[in-house]
Amino acid sequence: MLQCIFVLSDSGEVLLEKQLTGHRVDRAICDWFWNQILTQGDSLKFLCRVADVLSNYLDGLNEDLIKDNFVIVYELLDEMIDNGFPLTTEPNILREMIAPPNIVSKVLSVVTGNTSNVSNTLPGATASYVPWRKTDLKHATNEVYVDLVEEMDATINRDGNLVKCEIYGEVQVNSNLSGLPDLTLSFANPSIFNDVRFHPCVRLRPWELNQNLSFVPPDGQFKLMSYRVKKLKSTPIYVKPQFTSDSGTCRISVLVGIRNDPGKPIDNITVEFRLPPCVTASDLSPNYGSVNVLADKTCSWTIGRMPKDKAPSMSGTLVLETGMERLHVFPTFQVAFRIMGVALSGLKIDKLDLKNPLSRPHKGFRALTRGGEFQVRS
Repeated sequence: MLQCIFVLSDSGEVLLEKQLTGHRVDRAICDWFWNQILTQGDSLKFLCRVADVLSNYLDGLNEDLIKDNFVIVYELLDEMIDNGFPLTTEPNILREMIAPPNIVSKVLSVVTGNTSNVSNTLPGATASYVPWRKTDLKHATNEVYVDLVEEMDATINRDGNLVKCEIYGEVQVNSNLSGLPDLTLSFANPSIFNDVRFHPCVRLRPWELNQNLSFVPPDGQFKLMSYRVKKLKSTPIYVKPQFTSDSGTCRISVLVGIRNDPGKPIDNITVEFRLPPCVTASDLSPNYGSVNVLADKTCSWTIGRMPKDKAPSMSGTLVLETGMERLHVFPTFQVAFRIMGVALSGLKIDKLDLKNPLSRPHKGFRALTRGGEFQVRS
């Protein structure tokens, strides 16, 4: 049973407070939780679900979005929790009850004075024994699409050695199926998973027995599961920075190339690093792409798609503050990229079965990998 929810900023400030029972919890408890690791599994899972719903509604989750949408956040918490117990947590159902924020609704609330976004009618799933799905759903074309969306987190030390490399992934489903479909999704290599987390629609018993995902899907888009694959041994690209410092200046050279060819084009490549306060950049020039130096001394090198005929490189001069002979603190490089059609974890979907279909559905599968916290230390 939950007694309260506090939403904190990155600095620990209480942005939002929601008392859920008659027993009031003092804000001072936030100071303790801010410095502790939460160990209550059920409560933590529900809080993760709350974060997913808010992110789905607000198209992100940060301090500014919460401050701009206080009313909607409070309304969502009212519907998701009943006297301290989880109630409705499915975004598709909540959207029928509470309208997502948009410019039109904000203008109307100012003109009419009505700030409530709560619908006067019950959602269609109220009469269904499957709480995340309406009854008697009908689609002109039955179709279901499954996407594997992955982010690679990696840390490479200054010697070029891979210190950490892991994948955080999601199985995202877009279901437009009539009736009450019962799906089973199986993987060719489920043993690679280190951690998994499921949507409430997933039946746990089939997964425990043979690692199959058996579920009745919500209608529309939803995250079926998330997973983590640890201890990968290689990255698709490399970034090699080199600094030569002497007499108040420092020459910088950065080389980018393919380390392990994924078999698909690598695009949306950017390499960023922030200069120390006592350093300014001069004549940074790449042989491919473009470089921008921002006001906070962040140097952003946009490469785009990896060329086939040459390895992108960038060179230039860093001017040190008067009195400094050498650069003593070297920047960390943040690398971003995208690979369509490849799941770098190696995860493969075996098949997707539909029991008792009203008609033969169209099924599609895609994969995408992006660079997450990809750091190269220099």
